Order: sequence, then structure tokens, then C-alpha cells
Amino acid sequence: MEWWRTAVIYQVYPRSFADANGDGVGDLPGITARLEHLADLGVDALWLSPFYRSPMVDGGYDVADYCDVDPVFGTLADFDALLERAHALGLRVIVDIVPNHTSSAHPWFVNGLFDRYVRADRPNGWQSLFGGPAWTQLPDGSWYLHLFDPAQPDLNWDNQDVRDEFREILHFWLRRGVDGFRVDVAHGLVKPDVAEASVFDQEGVHEIYRDWRKILDSYPGERMAVAEVFDTTPDRVARYVAADELHQAFNFDFLEAPWEADELRRIIDASLAAAAAVGAPPTWVISNHDRRRPVTRFGDGVSGRRRARAAALLMLGLPGSAYIYQGEELGLPEVLDLPDDVRTDPQFIRSGGAELGRDGCRVPLPWAGDAPPFGFGARSWLPQPADWAAFTVAAQRADPDSTLNLYRSALRLRRPAATLTWRPAPDGVLCFETEQLLVAANLGDSAFTLPREPVLASSPVGGTLPPDTTVWMERG
Repeated sequence: MEWWRTAVIYQVYPRSFADANGDGVGDLPGITARLEHLADLGVDALWLSPFYRSPMVDGGYDVADYCDVDPVFGTLADFDALLERAHALGLRVIVDIVPNHTSSAHPWFVNGLFDRYVRADRPNGWQSLFGGPAWTQLPDGSWYLHLFDPAQPDLNWDNQDVRDEFREILHFWLRRGVDGFRVDVAHGLVKPDVAEASVFDQEGVHEIYRDWRKILDSYPGERMAVAEVFDTTPDRVARYVAADELHQAFNFDFLEAPWEADELRRIIDASLAAAAAVGAPPTWVISNHDRRRPVTRFGDGVSGRRRARAAALLMLGLPGSAYIYQGEELGLPEVLDLPDDVRTDPQFIRSGGAELGRDGCRVPLPWAGDAPPFGFGARSWLPQPADWAAFTVAAQRADPDSTLNLYRSALRLRRPAATLTWRPAPDGVLCFETEQLLVAANLGDSAFTLPREPVLASSPVGGTLPPDTTVWMERG
């Protein structure tokens, strides 16, 4: 079975993982120095968010050079060292690729090669996902499209030069030895006529990914790609992972689901059915660099922590592949009270502060110690809460009941599973069986009696399963 069908993949946001040179920003040598944490955690691969040359208007998702490392993160030699060390530890490495748009500092845009970008003689009503109009006027009077920030002009994928360039970018990183790609805004590359209302999920994107699949398949070692596809239905998402296209797609329905048993079961069933229809693995995810952390999303405080732990054990018990966002394994909450003057997210800036944006889930990780920066480096580009001492990796390693040790235990017990069978359960409880485990998650208000002793639980249990708790049991 291909490794990616059942893999647990850990997302690293490089700015916030670990800082080796003391400038307050995470970097590639910092990641390399902390790879043992991922190996010890028990994940199969890491996914690196962008580390390319960039003005950093959108945290590196505004790329100026796709084939070089931004100096804030290090050098290509640093990347090669990271890749070598990860492979030595048995970890595969996936890198982000951002094909929907470049930075406005990209040589194409700077040199006026505007035929490689989406333009119109007059703007329509499309809005930026970061707020405000999605069009900005050029000196010649035409308008260019930016579905995100104005510093992120959308590429014109009808232009053959764009297609050829991205083929070369794929080859560049595959030759260096990467194991795959996470494709940013995978459903946005091909734009409709400006008269149409819907921007995303146009038919033409599938031709692009069929071409990319041939490139991936031409390299040894089961290279793969995972698509970011949002705001569409599971059956539409499944089209991106047909046998001749990409390998996985993120499950945003599961990520954004409320803590409600019937709705989660509906999403699980729909996800399994859509993936099975095209022979792809389902994926499961409860957090990433763009979403509020689950502890806070599920209610914060004691309730939020219990639900986040239960959600993690539910996710890791499902068949298929799972994604973990850095800090999720520590049970970090969203940092909501960042000072306005340290926030960098264009969502916050373009909304005039009406939206807090995504900086709160990007606060640097706490590794050790009793005070900020908690071993991240000499300082941190976003301030860490002073009360994060209990969340550090060092503190949680020593606590057998910590969230970190829950994840470590789950990943050691987890085995590849291909099927799921629902079992009878009280209202508010999800109970299913895979080839290896019986999983029960209580999302209701009342405890119920367990059929047998659990081998792992997200919170302490006796003979009953309390609310906001998931348990794994051996199959009877």
C-alpha cells in the first residue's frame, strides 16, 4: 500500500516552529534541530508551509522566487540538510506550492509581463477573500485580479508560459528529493469568464493536475500531492483525487464541523463515500495555519481542551490519512489578545481590524522553560502568552496525562485501516469499528457504559464514557 494512503502528516509553519539564529523568526536549521520531536511523536511526514523568497505580505504565500529559500529561513543548503536529516529519521517531506498567484514582487509582475496574470478591461463584482474588491488597476488602465491581497496577483493559466514554468518548479523540487507537494488553492487556478459569479472549481483545473500527475509518477518513491480545495462538496473534491490526478485533498468539512454527533457522522459518511468512488484515501484534519485552534473553536477552557483531545482521538481512529498542525499535539489555544501592532495577517489589515485574522494560531511554539520565548529562540516574532509554561514540550513529556503524550500513544497504537463499520450507540455518541479498533466518541451530555475497558482514552474514564471523551477499545 502506498505510504500516503494511511500517513499521518505534520504541518510545520516555518516562521513559528523553531529559531536557530536568534532573529525571532523560525528557520530551516531550527526545524532540522527539532526533527526528533516529530520522529518521537510518531508521524510519517512533515509538510512545510512556504519558505521561498517572498516579501512576506501573506506569510510567504506571496512567492517571488519558487526555486530559492528566503534568507529569513536560510539557504538551499539548509533545505537539503533538513531533507537529508528527515529522511534519515524515516520522515518524508512535503513542500507547499502556490500556483494560484505570485507575489507582486515576482519578476514577471515587476517586468510588466501582465499577460501571465488575469486581467480585465473593467472589474466585475468579485471580492477578495481577504476583504474588499478583488481587482486593482494597472498603469495602463486595465485591472488585475487578486483573490487574496493586492500583493498576490492571480496567474493566468491559459498562458502556456505559466504552465511550463510550474512544470519546471515541480521538477526542481522533485530532483532535490521532496516526497510531495501541498497545492495551495488547488481549485482556483482556472478562472471563469468575468461575467460569471463563481470563481472556483472550474473544469479546466483537472487538465493541469492530470499533467502534474504524470510528472509525479515519473519519479521513484511514491511522490504525492495533496490539494487544498474548499467551499465545495465532497463529490466535487473527489474529482481532484481521481486516479490520474492528485493523491489526496484536505477535508475542510470535517475540520469545520460543529461538535455534534449527527453532523459529524454525516460528514464522515459523505467523505468515505466520495473518496471510495475514485479509489482515493479519505483525509481528516482538525486544524491548520488558516483556522482557529480547536481548543478555542470547541469552547476554550476545560470544555474546549476536552473536546479538542476527543476530536484528535476520533480523527486518528478513522481510516485513511490524517494531518496535524504544529502545536495541536500540545493542546495550544488560539492567542486572541495579540497587540494590534504585532499582527501581520492581511485579513486583519485589510479589514481594518474587524477580523482578527490568523496570527493567533501562528504564535511560535513553546519548547521548554518557565517564561517566553520558551526555547523557541532568543525571542519570538509574535509574543507568546506568559502562562504557556504548562504547554511546553518539555513539561508535557514529563506528564503522562498530557495532550502530547495522548498523541504519542495514539500514533503508536494506530494501525492502517481501510474500512469503517458503524455500531449501535446512544444519542450523541459515535461508535465505529475498523480492522483494528472499536472507537467510541461521546459528543452528548450523558455518560454511558462502555462495553469493555479502553486501551486509550482522551480523558480519564472508569466503566463509563463521560461527555466530550473518545476511547479506543480492542475489537471484541
